[in-house]
Amino acid sequence: MIDSKFLMKLCGRKVGVLYGGTSTEREISIESGKAVLSILNKLKLNVCGIDASNDVTEEIKKEKINIAYLTLHGNFGEDGTIQGMLEVLGIPYTGCGVLASSIFMNKDISKKLFKYMGVLTPDWITLRRIRYYESISEINSYPVVVKPVSQGSTIGVSIVKESSELADAVERAFNYDKDVIIEQFIEGKEITVGIINGKALPVVEIVPRGQFYDFESKYQKNGSKHIVPARIAKKSYKMAQNYAEKLYESLRCKGICRFDMIVDFNDKVWVLENNTVPGMTENSLIPYAGKAVGHSFEDLVLKILESAL
Repeated sequence: MIDSKFLMKLCGRKVGVLYGGTSTEREISIESGKAVLSILNKLKLNVCGIDASNDVTEEIKKEKINIAYLTLHGNFGEDGTIQGMLEVLGIPYTGCGVLASSIFMNKDISKKLFKYMGVLTPDWITLRRIRYYESISEINSYPVVVKPVSQGSTIGVSIVKESSELADAVERAFNYDKDVIIEQFIEGKEITVGIINGKALPVVEIVPRGQFYDFESKYQKNGSKHIVPARIAKKSYKMAQNYAEKLYESLRCKGICRFDMIVDFNDKVWVLENNTVPGMTENSLIPYAGKAVGHSFEDLVLKILESAL
């Protein structure tokens, strides 16, 4: 249900939807931005779209926006960079602040914090470009997952089943980042838990068409099937929501987030990562989970916008 009082608060304010950007997730970000713009225009708000390219600061000043609605995915949009710039400009914005954004964009740092907080996460090692061959020679248990440390949408991610494939997978991941992690492979059901303003949404089970929930499974038509509520044990369901709410609160998240997890065959819940600017098209996972508890896409867009204030 649309909050008319909140709409009144927006009178006299101009909202700038920031999308696009320069990351490898640019095209997905444009889709999210257009979907949000469509809703805000439908509500007859004073809104504009801003493609966050290299001259984004000048565009923001030119448009004279009072609130920034962030739909930027990946580096420079989800890693604290744009958030820091908006802080300097004194413009409130949706979603997490600089600290939470930078923490969760880095899989190595976020996993260290998961472990510190007693949250189960797969074991891993982190590789730097220099002399990394010495590190991968120590891997003796397969399969493993190779990931760039700071990329989203599973870009550059590989599941490696034997040692002969590892070096190529690591090199491929280094094409996207200066740091790479090799992570313990956990077999089980892929799930995700959305959080809005501190409260967990229903747990969504993801059934990818391919081997795992990779880029094609996420964005191609019929690439994956989404099931809500997830078909997992009640204790695992509750644990997944508890983990998400605990991490959201402890690591100073704001607005909307989405935690990706695996539930293994012993019903243990393993946290993989957190998306601080998850996709926001009507077919994205957050709207899918929200619909299960009666939140329309308009409701979600406005709840996120409200987090800026």
